Amino acid sequence: MSFLIISPKKDPKAWIEALKAEAPDLDLEVYPQVKDPSKVEYVLSWRHPHGIYRDFKNLKVIASMGAGIDHIISDKEIPEHIQITRVVDEQLTKDMSVFVLSLILEHLRNLAQHHSQNEWKPTSYQLPEDTQVGIMGMGVLGVGVAEKLIQNKFNVTGWSRTKKEILGVTTYHGDEQLEEFLRESRVLVNLLPLTSETKNVLQKSLFEALPKGAFVINVARGEHLVEDDLIEVINNGHLAGAALDVFRKEPLPREHPFWKNKKIRVSPHIASITNPVTVVPQILENYERMKEGKELKNVVDREKEY
Repeated sequence: MSFLIISPKKDPKAWIEALKAEAPDLDLEVYPQVKDPSKVEYVLSWRHPHGIYRDFKNLKVIASMGAGIDHIISDKEIPEHIQITRVVDEQLTKDMSVFVLSLILEHLRNLAQHHSQNEWKPTSYQLPEDTQVGIMGMGVLGVGVAEKLIQNKFNVTGWSRTKKEILGVTTYHGDEQLEEFLRESRVLVNLLPLTSETKNVLQKSLFEALPKGAFVINVARGEHLVEDDLIEVINNGHLAGAALDVFRKEPLPREHPFWKNKKIRVSPHIASITNPVTVVPQILENYERMKEGKELKNVVDREKEY
Protein backbone atom coordinates (compact mmCIF):
# COMPACT_ATOMS: atom_id res chain seq x y z
CA MET A 1 0.00 0.00 0.00
CA SER A 2 1.39 3.41 -0.96
CA PHE A 3 0.47 7.05 -0.42
CA LEU A 4 0.74 9.13 -3.59
CA ILE A 5 0.91 12.89 -4.19
CA ILE A 6 -0.37 14.16 -7.54
CA SER A 7 0.05 17.94 -7.93
CA PRO A 8 1.59 18.70 -11.33
CA LYS A 9 0.90 22.46 -11.00
CA LYS A 10 1.98 22.82 -7.37
CA ASP A 11 5.39 22.13 -5.88
CA PRO A 12 4.85 19.22 -3.45
CA LYS A 13 8.02 19.86 -1.42
CA ALA A 14 6.26 21.43 1.58
CA TRP A 15 3.73 18.60 1.64
CA ILE A 16 6.45 15.94 1.49
CA GLU A 17 8.31 17.57 4.38
CA ALA A 18 5.15 17.89 6.49
CA LEU A 19 4.10 14.29 5.81
CA LYS A 20 7.54 12.90 6.61
CA ALA A 21 7.74 14.93 9.80
CA GLU A 22 4.46 13.43 11.02
CA ALA A 23 4.92 9.93 9.58
CA PRO A 24 8.60 9.10 8.86
CA ASP A 25 7.78 5.54 7.77
CA LEU A 26 5.06 6.53 5.30
CA ASP A 27 5.43 4.77 1.94
CA LEU A 28 5.27 8.04 0.02
CA GLU A 29 5.52 8.53 -3.74
CA VAL A 30 5.16 11.60 -5.94
CA TYR A 31 3.62 11.45 -9.40
CA PRO A 32 4.83 10.68 -12.03
CA GLN A 33 7.39 8.51 -10.18
CA VAL A 34 5.10 5.60 -9.28
CA LYS A 35 6.63 2.15 -8.91
CA ASP A 36 3.43 0.13 -8.93
CA PRO A 37 0.08 1.88 -9.58
CA SER A 38 -1.81 -1.17 -8.30
CA LYS A 39 -0.47 -0.54 -4.77
CA VAL A 40 -1.76 3.04 -4.59
CA GLU A 41 -4.84 3.28 -2.37
CA TYR A 42 -4.68 6.89 -1.16
CA VAL A 43 -3.90 10.01 -3.21
CA LEU A 44 -3.32 13.58 -2.07
CA SER A 45 -4.37 15.60 -5.08
CA TRP A 46 -4.36 19.07 -6.60
CA ARG A 47 -5.41 19.70 -10.21
CA HIS A 48 -4.58 16.22 -11.46
CA PRO A 49 -4.58 15.38 -15.19
CA HIS A 50 -8.12 14.23 -15.92
CA GLY A 51 -8.50 10.54 -16.61
CA ILE A 52 -5.31 9.59 -14.76
CA TYR A 53 -7.10 7.76 -11.96
CA ARG A 54 -8.07 4.98 -14.37
CA ASP A 55 -4.49 3.75 -13.94
CA PHE A 56 -4.92 3.13 -10.19
CA LYS A 57 -7.13 0.05 -9.99
CA ASN A 58 -7.11 -0.21 -6.18
CA LEU A 59 -7.51 3.47 -5.35
CA LYS A 60 -9.91 4.08 -2.46
CA VAL A 61 -9.53 7.74 -1.48
CA ILE A 62 -8.67 11.02 -3.22
CA ALA A 63 -7.88 13.77 -0.71
CA SER A 64 -7.91 17.38 -1.88
CA MET A 65 -5.00 19.55 -0.76
CA GLY A 66 -7.47 22.34 -0.03
CA ALA A 67 -11.04 23.19 0.86
CA GLY A 68 -12.03 23.21 -2.81
CA ILE A 69 -12.78 19.94 -4.58
CA ASP A 70 -14.07 21.16 -7.95
CA HIS A 71 -10.72 20.30 -9.52
CA ILE A 72 -11.39 16.67 -8.57
CA ILE A 73 -15.11 16.19 -9.20
CA SER A 74 -14.85 17.86 -12.61
CA ASP A 75 -13.11 14.64 -13.70
CA LYS A 76 -16.12 12.49 -14.64
CA GLU A 77 -13.97 9.40 -15.12
CA ILE A 78 -13.37 8.89 -11.39
CA PRO A 79 -15.23 5.72 -10.32
CA GLU A 80 -18.15 6.21 -7.93
CA HIS A 81 -16.71 3.91 -5.26
CA ILE A 82 -13.70 6.19 -4.68
CA GLN A 83 -14.25 8.55 -1.75
CA ILE A 84 -13.23 12.19 -2.06
CA THR A 85 -12.32 14.30 0.95
CA ARG A 86 -11.66 18.00 1.47
CA VAL A 87 -9.70 20.05 3.95
CA VAL A 88 -11.48 21.70 6.88
CA ASP A 89 -8.95 23.84 8.73
CA GLU A 90 -9.51 26.49 11.38
CA GLN A 91 -6.63 28.59 10.06
CA LEU A 92 -8.13 28.64 6.56
CA THR A 93 -11.37 29.96 8.05
CA LYS A 94 -9.56 32.62 10.08
CA ASP A 95 -7.55 33.77 7.06
CA MET A 96 -10.64 34.00 4.85
CA SER A 97 -12.59 35.90 7.50
CA VAL A 98 -9.89 38.52 8.02
CA PHE A 99 -9.37 38.90 4.27
CA VAL A 100 -13.04 39.52 3.54
CA LEU A 101 -13.33 41.95 6.45
CA SER A 102 -10.31 43.84 5.11
CA LEU A 103 -11.81 44.12 1.63
CA ILE A 104 -15.10 45.43 2.97
CA LEU A 105 -13.42 48.00 5.20
CA GLU A 106 -11.20 49.12 2.31
CA HIS A 107 -14.35 49.66 0.24
CA LEU A 108 -16.32 51.47 2.95
CA ARG A 109 -13.42 53.77 3.88
CA ASN A 110 -12.47 54.48 0.24
CA LEU A 111 -8.86 53.50 0.98
CA ALA A 112 -7.96 52.50 -2.58
CA GLN A 113 -9.19 55.86 -3.84
CA HIS A 114 -7.22 57.79 -1.24
CA HIS A 115 -4.06 55.81 -1.95
CA SER A 116 -4.24 56.39 -5.70
CA GLN A 117 -5.14 60.08 -5.85
CA ASN A 118 -2.58 62.86 -5.63
CA GLU A 119 -4.64 65.32 -3.64
CA TRP A 120 -5.80 65.93 -0.08
CA LYS A 121 -9.50 65.12 -0.45
CA PRO A 122 -11.26 63.46 2.51
CA THR A 123 -14.44 61.56 1.63
CA SER A 124 -17.45 60.44 3.61
CA TYR A 125 -17.81 56.77 4.47
CA GLN A 126 -20.36 54.21 5.61
CA LEU A 127 -20.26 52.62 9.06
CA PRO A 128 -20.34 48.83 9.54
CA GLU A 129 -23.58 49.01 11.53
CA ASP A 130 -25.21 50.76 8.55
CA THR A 131 -23.97 48.14 6.08
CA GLN A 132 -25.86 45.01 5.05
CA VAL A 133 -23.48 42.25 3.92
CA GLY A 134 -24.93 39.25 2.11
CA ILE A 135 -22.91 36.03 1.99
CA MET A 136 -23.67 33.44 -0.68
CA GLY A 137 -22.58 30.03 0.60
CA MET A 138 -22.99 29.26 4.29
CA GLY A 139 -20.55 26.39 4.70
CA VAL A 140 -17.61 26.43 7.10
CA LEU A 141 -15.95 29.43 5.44
CA GLY A 142 -19.20 31.35 5.02
CA VAL A 143 -20.15 30.91 8.66
CA GLY A 144 -16.64 31.93 9.74
CA VAL A 145 -16.83 35.12 7.66
CA ALA A 146 -20.29 35.90 9.04
CA GLU A 147 -19.07 35.56 12.62
CA LYS A 148 -16.11 37.86 11.98
CA LEU A 149 -18.35 40.51 10.37
CA ILE A 150 -20.88 40.35 13.21
CA GLN A 151 -18.05 40.85 15.70
CA ASN A 152 -17.27 44.05 13.81
CA LYS A 153 -20.87 45.34 13.95
CA PHE A 154 -21.95 44.51 10.40
CA ASN A 155 -25.49 43.36 9.61
CA VAL A 156 -25.18 39.96 7.96
CA THR A 157 -27.53 37.86 5.85
CA GLY A 158 -26.72 34.48 4.32
CA TRP A 159 -28.02 32.51 1.37
CA SER A 160 -27.58 28.81 0.71
CA ARG A 161 -29.19 26.11 -1.41
CA THR A 162 -30.73 24.47 1.64
CA LYS A 163 -32.13 25.98 4.84
CA LYS A 164 -29.59 26.92 7.51
CA GLU A 165 -29.98 28.39 10.99
CA ILE A 166 -26.98 30.45 12.07
CA LEU A 167 -26.86 32.55 15.22
CA GLY A 168 -26.91 36.26 14.45
CA VAL A 169 -27.48 35.78 10.71
CA THR A 170 -30.73 36.29 8.81
CA THR A 171 -30.74 33.32 6.44
CA TYR A 172 -32.37 32.71 3.07
CA HIS A 173 -32.37 29.56 0.97
CA GLY A 174 -33.33 28.24 -2.43
CA ASP A 175 -34.10 30.01 -5.69
CA GLU A 176 -37.40 31.37 -4.37
CA GLN A 177 -35.63 33.45 -1.68
CA LEU A 178 -32.59 34.52 -3.69
CA GLU A 179 -34.04 37.78 -5.04
CA GLU A 180 -35.11 38.95 -1.57
CA PHE A 181 -31.63 38.16 -0.25
CA LEU A 182 -29.94 40.07 -3.07
CA ARG A 183 -32.22 43.08 -2.76
CA GLU A 184 -30.89 43.79 0.75
CA SER A 185 -27.17 43.13 0.07
CA ARG A 186 -25.13 46.34 -0.12
CA VAL A 187 -22.03 44.17 -0.17
CA LEU A 188 -22.25 40.69 -1.70
CA VAL A 189 -19.63 38.06 -0.80
CA ASN A 190 -19.49 34.87 -2.85
CA LEU A 191 -18.32 31.79 -0.96
CA LEU A 192 -20.34 29.16 -2.79
CA PRO A 193 -18.76 25.84 -3.73
CA LEU A 194 -18.22 25.49 -7.47
CA THR A 195 -20.75 22.99 -8.83
CA SER A 196 -22.60 22.47 -12.08
CA GLU A 197 -25.44 24.56 -10.57
CA THR A 198 -23.32 27.45 -9.28
CA LYS A 199 -21.04 27.87 -12.28
CA ASN A 200 -21.62 31.34 -13.81
CA VAL A 201 -23.93 32.29 -10.91
CA LEU A 202 -22.41 35.76 -10.74
CA GLN A 203 -23.98 37.12 -13.90
CA LYS A 204 -25.97 40.09 -15.15
CA SER A 205 -29.45 39.27 -13.80
CA LEU A 206 -28.01 38.57 -10.34
CA PHE A 207 -26.04 41.82 -10.34
CA GLU A 208 -29.11 43.77 -11.43
CA ALA A 209 -31.06 42.32 -8.50
CA LEU A 210 -28.59 43.96 -6.11
CA PRO A 211 -29.29 47.54 -4.97
CA LYS A 212 -27.68 50.28 -7.05
CA GLY A 213 -24.21 51.02 -5.74
CA ALA A 214 -23.62 47.54 -4.32
CA PHE A 215 -20.12 46.08 -4.11
CA VAL A 216 -19.26 42.48 -5.05
CA ILE A 217 -16.52 40.30 -3.56
CA ASN A 218 -15.61 36.94 -5.12
CA VAL A 219 -13.28 34.76 -3.04
CA ALA A 220 -14.66 31.38 -4.13
CA ARG A 221 -13.83 30.35 -7.70
CA GLY A 222 -13.24 32.25 -10.93
CA GLU A 223 -15.75 30.08 -12.79
CA HIS A 224 -18.55 31.54 -10.67
CA LEU A 225 -18.17 34.87 -12.45
CA VAL A 226 -19.28 35.93 -15.92
CA GLU A 227 -16.55 38.48 -16.41
CA ASP A 228 -18.09 40.57 -19.21
CA ASP A 229 -21.33 40.93 -17.22
CA LEU A 230 -19.43 42.30 -14.23
CA ILE A 231 -17.60 44.85 -16.36
CA GLU A 232 -20.89 45.93 -17.96
CA VAL A 233 -22.76 46.57 -14.69
CA ILE A 234 -19.78 48.41 -13.22
CA ASN A 235 -19.32 50.59 -16.29
CA ASN A 236 -23.03 51.45 -16.47
CA GLY A 237 -22.96 52.55 -12.82
CA HIS A 238 -25.20 49.90 -11.27
CA LEU A 239 -22.38 48.39 -9.19
CA ALA A 240 -19.90 50.54 -7.28
CA GLY A 241 -17.15 48.02 -7.97
CA ALA A 242 -15.77 44.61 -7.10
CA ALA A 243 -12.92 42.87 -5.33
CA LEU A 244 -11.77 39.65 -7.00
CA ASP A 245 -9.31 37.11 -5.61
CA VAL A 246 -10.05 34.23 -7.99
CA PHE A 247 -10.15 34.03 -11.77
CA ARG A 248 -10.95 31.69 -14.64
CA LYS A 249 -7.33 31.79 -15.71
CA GLU A 250 -4.59 32.16 -13.12
CA PRO A 251 -2.30 34.03 -13.10
CA LEU A 252 -4.63 36.67 -14.54
CA PRO A 253 -3.18 37.67 -17.96
CA ARG A 254 -1.64 41.14 -18.05
CA GLU A 255 -3.88 42.10 -20.99
CA HIS A 256 -7.06 41.27 -19.06
CA PRO A 257 -9.43 44.28 -18.76
CA PHE A 258 -9.77 43.80 -14.97
CA TRP A 259 -6.30 45.30 -14.52
CA LYS A 260 -7.31 48.56 -16.20
CA ASN A 261 -10.65 49.04 -14.45
CA LYS A 262 -10.17 51.37 -11.46
CA LYS A 263 -13.32 50.03 -9.79
CA ILE A 264 -12.08 46.43 -9.74
CA ARG A 265 -9.59 45.33 -7.08
CA VAL A 266 -7.44 42.35 -8.10
CA SER A 267 -5.56 40.11 -5.67
CA PRO A 268 -3.59 36.96 -6.65
CA HIS A 269 -5.66 34.18 -5.02
CA ILE A 270 -4.34 34.89 -1.54
CA ALA A 271 -7.50 35.02 0.59
CA SER A 272 -6.94 31.67 2.26
CA ILE A 273 -3.92 29.47 1.57
CA THR A 274 -3.57 25.92 2.84
CA ASN A 275 -0.66 25.37 5.23
CA PRO A 276 0.59 21.76 4.89
CA VAL A 277 1.88 21.72 8.48
CA THR A 278 -1.57 22.39 9.95
CA VAL A 279 -3.46 20.22 7.46
CA VAL A 280 -1.29 17.09 7.27
CA PRO A 281 -2.53 15.64 10.61
CA GLN A 282 -6.08 15.39 9.30
CA ILE A 283 -4.84 13.93 6.01
CA LEU A 284 -2.92 11.23 7.86
CA GLU A 285 -5.81 10.56 10.22
CA ASN A 286 -8.04 9.78 7.25
CA TYR A 287 -5.29 7.62 5.77
CA GLU A 288 -5.24 5.54 8.95
CA ARG A 289 -9.04 5.44 9.02
CA MET A 290 -9.03 4.11 5.46
CA LYS A 291 -6.55 1.36 6.36
CA GLU A 292 -8.68 0.38 9.37
CA GLY A 293 -11.94 0.43 7.44
CA LYS A 294 -13.36 3.31 9.50
CA GLU A 295 -15.58 6.15 8.36
CA LEU A 296 -13.59 9.04 6.90
CA LYS A 297 -13.87 12.68 7.94
CA ASN A 298 -14.81 15.56 5.61
CA VAL A 299 -16.14 13.31 2.86
CA VAL A 300 -17.57 15.03 -0.22
CA ASP A 301 -21.14 14.28 -1.32
CA ARG A 302 -20.67 13.39 -4.98
CA GLU A 303 -24.29 14.26 -5.82
CA LYS A 304 -24.21 17.70 -4.15
CA GLU A 305 -20.66 18.27 -5.49
CA TYR A 306 -19.42 19.59 -2.14
